[in-house]
Formats: sequence, structure tokens, C-alpha cells
Amino acid sequence: MKKEHIEPFFATLYAANPQPNTELEYTSVFELLAAVLLSAQATDVGVNKATRRLFPVANTPQQIIGLGLDGLESYIKTIGLFRSKARHLMETCRILVNQYEGKVPRSRESLEALPGVGRKTANVVLNVAYGEPTMAVDTHIFRVGNRTGLAKGKTPFAVEMQLLKRIPEKYLVDAHHWLILHGRYVCQARTPRCWECGVSEFCGFKPKTSL
Repeated sequence: MKKEHIEPFFATLYAANPQPNTELEYTSVFELLAAVLLSAQATDVGVNKATRRLFPVANTPQQIIGLGLDGLESYIKTIGLFRSKARHLMETCRILVNQYEGKVPRSRESLEALPGVGRKTANVVLNVAYGEPTMAVDTHIFRVGNRTGLAKGKTPFAVEMQLLKRIPEKYLVDAHHWLILHGRYVCQARTPRCWECGVSEFCGFKPKTSL
């Protein structure tokens, strides 16, 4: 993607969706953290189905601890890797209670120190909950960045750094959501839906055409 195409690329995404947001359902910073932690290698739809059962019963660190590991697992067993995720979430809740009075810390270093919380999860919390211009590179953003030529890189971190460098500042806070949604519904993995893409004219990808 040429430099002069980046501004109209994001201006078009903004015009189509001025206030994008995560598709994970949450009502507090802790619920967001828990949902993102559970979402690794799982769909937002699947996570939402589980948290709709879990959060009405336990939606604070202390309440999660009160469920016990077996109890927590029973609510999230429909999610892939639920046993390891339950263990990580339980350990995270204990740290939040013991070190942060049950509140979710705002610093990247503190977030990444929580069990099951990596750079991507920390970036989501910092962006969605605290409005920081971070870029959580998941499989969709990694694909869109490389395919469009917006941000090419062999690792999520490399793509993240390119995105932060190339995206105009005024679009940075919301860019993470636009790119995820674009990758999820239009610029799909197997067959990108270029024929219905609103930003195809700015994209560096040339789809194969059949004779």
C-alpha cells in the first residue's frame, strides 16, 4: 500500500463505521480482561456464549475465586483450551485481589505480568478500556496488514510496529477495531471478498481472476 493511500483507506473505514468497538460483551474493565483472556484461539461468539453464563454469577476477581477452579471450568467448558484458561484466569484473579485491590492495572508491564495475558491481550485492554492508541495484532490484523501492504511483517510484533508507524494519529485509537472487523467479514483468510470491499482501490493486493 502506497503511503498516499493510507489516509483515504482509513477515512473510508471511518465513514462506514465511525464508532467501532470490540464484539466481545463486557460491562467492566475486569469483564473485558477476562473475556479477552478467554478468547485466545476462540471466536468472540463462543466467548460471549460462555460469559453470558459466567458473568451474571461471577464478574469480579473475588467472585471468580469463590467459584473454585472446578466451578469456573463448568461455566467456560464450551471454549477451547478451557482448562488452561480457567487456571490462568483464576491465578490472574488472585493477583488482582492480592496486589491491586481487585482492580485491573493500567500499565502494560503490570498487565503482561498476569498469567495468560500476553502483549496482544494487554493491547486490547489498554485500547478498549483505557483509550490508548495500541494495536493488538491478532490473526485478522496480521493478515490484513500483510495482504494489503499496509504493514508487512513476519511476526505480529513487526506488523504492530509498522501499523503504529504508518497509521495517521487521528485514526490510531480505532484502527485496531476497523482492521479486525475488515479481516473478519471482508478480507477473509481463504477467499477475500474483494468484490464487496470498500477500500479495494487503496489496497496493494491483486486478487486472482479466472478466465
